[in-house]
Amino acid sequence: MDFRDIPPELLLAVAGAALFFGLVQTLRLAWRSARQRRRIERCREQGAAGEARAEALLRELGYTIVGRQVAVSYGVQIDGEPITVGLRADYLVAHGRSRYVAEVKTGRLAPRIDTPATRRQLLEYRLAFDVDGVLLVDADSRRVRSVVFPLPAGAGAREPPGARLAWFLAALVAALAAAMAARAAG
Repeated sequence: MDFRDIPPELLLAVAGAALFFGLVQTLRLAWRSARQRRRIERCREQGAAGEARAEALLRELGYTIVGRQVAVSYGVQIDGEPITVGLRADYLVAHGRSRYVAEVKTGRLAPRIDTPATRRQLLEYRLAFDVDGVLLVDADSRRVRSVVFPLPAGAGAREPPGARLAWFLAALVAALAAAMAARAAG
């Protein structure tokens, strides 16, 4: 069959259908992309509003805000190669002499500890930050929960404030006592 044997009306109909299909696909993809951008923006706005509510809640409960969007990095090794990992927490807070990372969550699933992504995030915060614990803040229900992980002995442990100074002073006193005893004996 020769291309010239095809009726021009049929060629025009096929070209029109292809053009129509291309236009529909373009509009569908543009609509989907715009919908996704709106959803991301809505989540960002919801998160920012949740963080503002959470900060007020933490202050009401007696926490002092030490920092917002606090960044830290820590090292890991992959096949012996050191890699530095960056991490950012919503808040670093203090209550008395204790310091915590406070992670703010909004929505139905994210504030739940049985949500794997939330649990892993809090565990990583506990190990990476030099803090006494982690707090899970549900901004929607105005609830602050202290999360304790069963860490192996020494993992994520922090010396109490002044511990090094106390050890230094104890060694100094012991050295002075030994020097005085040696002087008295000699």
